[in-house]
Amino acid sequence: MGFLPGNLASPQSNQGRFTHHLVRSSFVPPAPIRALRDLTRSREAIVHERTRTISRLEKQLEDAGIKLSVVASNLAGVSCHDILTAMVAGQHDPIALADLARASMRNKRPDLQRALTGRFTEHHAFLVRMSLDRIAQDDAAITQLTERIEQYIEPFRGLRDLMCTIPGISTTVAEVVIAETGGDMRVFPTAAHLAAWAGVAPGQNESAGRKKSTTTRPGDSHLKAALGIAALSVSRSNTTRLAARYHRIAARRGKLKAVVAIERTLLSIIWAMAQSGQPYQEPGPDYYTRLRPDRTKARALKMLHDLGYNVTLQPAA
Repeated sequence: MGFLPGNLASPQSNQGRFTHHLVRSSFVPPAPIRALRDLTRSREAIVHERTRTISRLEKQLEDAGIKLSVVASNLAGVSCHDILTAMVAGQHDPIALADLARASMRNKRPDLQRALTGRFTEHHAFLVRMSLDRIAQDDAAITQLTERIEQYIEPFRGLRDLMCTIPGISTTVAEVVIAETGGDMRVFPTAAHLAAWAGVAPGQNESAGRKKSTTTRPGDSHLKAALGIAALSVSRSNTTRLAARYHRIAARRGKLKAVVAIERTLLSIIWAMAQSGQPYQEPGPDYYTRLRPDRTKARALKMLHDLGYNVTLQPAA
């Protein structure tokens, strides 16, 4: 019997497919995980909005000729907050404002005096006051969400602690991974399935024996963003095996592909740790050198030969 246009399949035929497991069901986490996911995503959105507010605050100060961001790395820090609050209240003396700096910022008082010399008007004070109030509201909301997340993450606290032993994985990143994956890695048969679901696996676009684009497939954007933060943290280190892997791949294929490779490696480690329950064991930055010493030796000899040297090696005593 043929199908009529616009009615490609009857409800009875679809029901039969589902009943006989011919169509795989979508991954739908339980209600507590969905609630945790809402909380982590809400916190992520507020953090992004807070960052945008700080960027607007910097532009407002630049318009007034105040170069505070040149001296201070964090405009939302305690020292900057005290200085900006005093400026909004009417204090414009650079020396008095620089004396409000705290801790290590006090060593930068001469630079602060030059940075705080500008044309700060009542109009700028109004805008800066609004930005400071918005940052304070965002901080309060982030604190409330974090406290709420602590309640929902309680059944997965052990897994979160395990994840935090991996270089680059912070508490916040671990909470996002748990919220997005559901915490139960048994729903993913292998680490490769998890990487493909997350969207950090290369695409398989091949036709007639020719491989075309290998761009990563679509995946969970929130999970990929959290893993990207962890991968960038790894890239700024030189003391771990993951950092060595990043630098090796970045030298051959570029930094962007190296970040994606580290994201996949992190997910593979997380999947294995969830199965075994064992914390991460750091093999050291010389892991790949010890893994293939002959290849390392050949690479070093080639570099010396390219520089114009003929080298004869002898085993050390």
